[in-house]
Amino acid sequence: MDLQLHNRVVVVTGGSSGVGRALVKDLLSAGARVATCARDVDRLRASTASLIESDAGDVADRLLATECDVRDADAVSSFIDATVDRFGAIDGLVNNAGQSLMKRFDETEDDEWLAEFELKFSGVLNPLKAARSHLGASDAGAVVNVNAVLARQPEPRLAATSAARAGLLNLTKTLSIDLAPEGIRVNSVLLGLIDTGQWRRRYEQRADDDHRTWEEWSGDLAADRGITLGRLGVATEVSFIAAMLVSPKASYVTGTSIDVAGGVGRYV
Repeated sequence: MDLQLHNRVVVVTGGSSGVGRALVKDLLSAGARVATCARDVDRLRASTASLIESDAGDVADRLLATECDVRDADAVSSFIDATVDRFGAIDGLVNNAGQSLMKRFDETEDDEWLAEFELKFSGVLNPLKAARSHLGASDAGAVVNVNAVLARQPEPRLAATSAARAGLLNLTKTLSIDLAPEGIRVNSVLLGLIDTGQWRRRYEQRADDDHRTWEEWSGDLAADRGITLGRLGVATEVSFIAAMLVSPKASYVTGTSIDVAGGVGRYV
């Protein structure tokens, strides 16, 4: 399917690994020009270098990768300015930077609550504010916020993250209404459990007497969390949906969310 992304300019935050890296790769494969950022610049450079080395085409000319903490409004503004200086426009923004705090209510310190809300909201508001005029100038301006099913289905083991993600889902709906007159669509992708570095690290930190393989461990995790497909998802299953939503092909889709969660959602 042609997603009509050839020569479109898409910004992807958190592009050094996992879903972000998969999306950068998908967008480049679709012919887009991509600007991506991450806090860990060494990891980002290694990631983008491997993408360039694996492609015999003009990927290096269509890719901008730079260090940026999305919580820092000035750094984000500089990143967006660099994107426009390099590519001349911005057609899409995918807010993907983020992480989860695996703690219950009684385990979560006051500063951790604030940090979770700051990351979830600043990670969307700072890039959007910086890119808004450019998205509005595009004939296909689109924003995709990578969120989680936690936004609708709280998880006690992720108390602060669940609350912050619920707020972000609400904000995304508001943005879809407020930005519609400017021709900017705003949608969400709600993730379930995705096989990324975070879960691999948790597997590696399991108890010494736990001799289960990754497949056994992740399968048990899926069963415990009620994932009807019986497995964790993979990053490319998320990146496909995000690429579709940022594509001009989805020009009549705004204010909605799509679960990529293997059936874990128990809501209608």
